[in-house]
Amino acid sequence: MIESAYIHIPFCKSICSYCDFPKVLYNKCYIDKYLSSLEREIKARYKHETLKTIYIGGGTPSSLNKLELERLFNIINILKKDRNIEYTIEANLDSLTKEKLDLFKKAGVNRLSIGIESFSKKNLNFLERNLNNIELINYAKKIGITNINIDLMYALKNETIDDLKKDLAEVLKLDIKHISTYSLILEPNTKLYNSKFKPINEDLDYKMYELICNTLKKNGFIHYEISNFSKPGFYSKHNMTYWNNKKYYGFGMGASGYIDNIRYTNTKSITKYINGIYDYNREILEKKDIMEYEMILGLRKLEGVNYLDFYKKFNIKLEEKFNVQNLIKEGNFYKIPEDKLYVSNDILLDFIGDERKKMHF
Repeated sequence: MIESAYIHIPFCKSICSYCDFPKVLYNKCYIDKYLSSLEREIKARYKHETLKTIYIGGGTPSSLNKLELERLFNIINILKKDRNIEYTIEANLDSLTKEKLDLFKKAGVNRLSIGIESFSKKNLNFLERNLNNIELINYAKKIGITNINIDLMYALKNETIDDLKKDLAEVLKLDIKHISTYSLILEPNTKLYNSKFKPINEDLDYKMYELICNTLKKNGFIHYEISNFSKPGFYSKHNMTYWNNKKYYGFGMGASGYIDNIRYTNTKSITKYINGIYDYNREILEKKDIMEYEMILGLRKLEGVNYLDFYKKFNIKLEEKFNVQNLIKEGNFYKIPEDKLYVSNDILLDFIGDERKKMHF
């Protein structure tokens, strides 16, 4: 049973220096055609399940104007929604307005994910981002959208521990429910990669990760996934779908999905997508592949993988299939030791086949 759907809106007002997600500059002549193609894809693939999570990501969904957003929400209304659905939309503050927030609320959105990344002008210039309209976070709360995530980046050019402390202090002032943190990774075909930028040294990167974990935990956040922290009761239900290796729809240019033992990724070409050529890559999974995904995704969670559930699902003991010597056993779970989370990629690589060695986790 599929209970989640991801919907990709690729349009952005500007392109950030580090971003490798499927995106195009906002261009009005593309948007109606894109939304029409999105509607066709949803109608073709959706099997009328009742969904418990919907996540509109990008790109920058909030870059669409009010009429375009209204059309998007009308298209999404094709999907049946559980009465307790978690309904998330990504936004940047430089394209968000009170009018758009009112529209989100009217459409049933109850969770915002806002890409702030940093409060430092130096860092924002480096990332080629803007920060304004911070008061909109309070407005969102005022109208009842209180489940808010903030994205925070670290390990940026010339960033110091004191810089990161200041960013964390500003994030905590916002009094939000969820924080996602990301160390800067250089991805091919990004401005930073092409500029031959050299990342900060690994020791400083690790110290920053430790600072984030310790600071947020001291302030009432639960560290529940390698890069994610939440107040009690506010885990990202949608992302838990991924980490629990459950099936989900992916609609839109560059979106990924997992249906009927097939993991697929849509084309990253706006032209092909508009013309209805959706598929780009399809991976047909055998049992061994599904078990590998169960481990590499499940071990991202601090609680780890439940070995009793693993046996029920695959009729084989986890220990008989995988080398668990680098894991610890706690209750019904195998998990990565918390002091090894920073090097978790090295541990996760033990659980995957050679053909997937280049995956990011």
